Amino acid sequence: MISIVIISKDEPALDGTLGGVARAAGAAGTPYEIIVVDASAGRLDAVAAAHPHVRWADFTPPPGARVTIPHQRNAGVRAAKGEIVVFTDAGCLPQDGWLRRLLAPITDEGESVVSGLVTGPEGHGSLYDADARRRAAAARYLPECGTGNLAVRREVFDEVDGFDETFGYGSDVDFSWRVQDAGHRIRSAVDAVVTHDWGDHRRQLRRSFVYGKARARLYLKHRSRRAHLLRREPMVVVYPLFLLGLPLTLWFPFYPALLLVPAWRNRHNGPVRVLADHLVYGAGVLAELVDPRSRARR
Repeated sequence: MISIVIISKDEPALDGTLGGVARAAGAAGTPYEIIVVDASAGRLDAVAAAHPHVRWADFTPPPGARVTIPHQRNAGVRAAKGEIVVFTDAGCLPQDGWLRRLLAPITDEGESVVSGLVTGPEGHGSLYDADARRRAAAARYLPECGTGNLAVRREVFDEVDGFDETFGYGSDVDFSWRVQDAGHRIRSAVDAVVTHDWGDHRRQLRRSFVYGKARARLYLKHRSRRAHLLRREPMVVVYPLFLLGLPLTLWFPFYPALLLVPAWRNRHNGPVRVLADHLVYGAGVLAELVDPRSRARR
């Protein structure tokens, strides 16, 4: 039995996701169930009615929680009956062979955790789609993963106690780090693809800010990973330091020229857009570090 868990807050695009997931699951030839954990308070009832084969779980956010991603995913797994749990998101559209290819390393090769590829639609990708595809194709096992396209054995999920509900964003990476700390590897399945519309540049900037906050939160929790931070993720250090140093421009007018180095390196991806994205990400890191609640969690 495969349990496919999809969380939704209020996304009408869920309708297309459910149709695509049902077709992919049918083509995979494995017994399955689809579970939607829905926090829309009834606003997506028409979508639910159009997919009677889907198990629909209404979700009420806990008091004070603005982002309920980990809560909803945990609720979906609690309701699941399958030995393998598959996660994808509202708005994701499975491509040909998606579920079969995502499951094959588990069912045929004995793997425990498999991460597929999430990319933008053809011609409408994000700034980082090409890099994500390259990294997924270059490595058999991944250092971390999201949950937009993920399969995991239920026993592994239970072993690490699911998603940390103290996170807003970043609970998926935290989950993948804890899975590895428990001795499991994350197998890359670059040919198991779902597409997702990442939205316009403004939406990307908002996403970069919350991802920056999440990254700082991750390193506040996972102290052992800080030793390799500068080598593996210089963005988490370099851009916050650059922003803190901006007052130096009063004495050193050419201080902002330091950005010419990353601009040159990203000249093929639109250097202005990339720099704006990275600076907003750095601002998110700083915002999390100065938050008193972050200091309490260290």
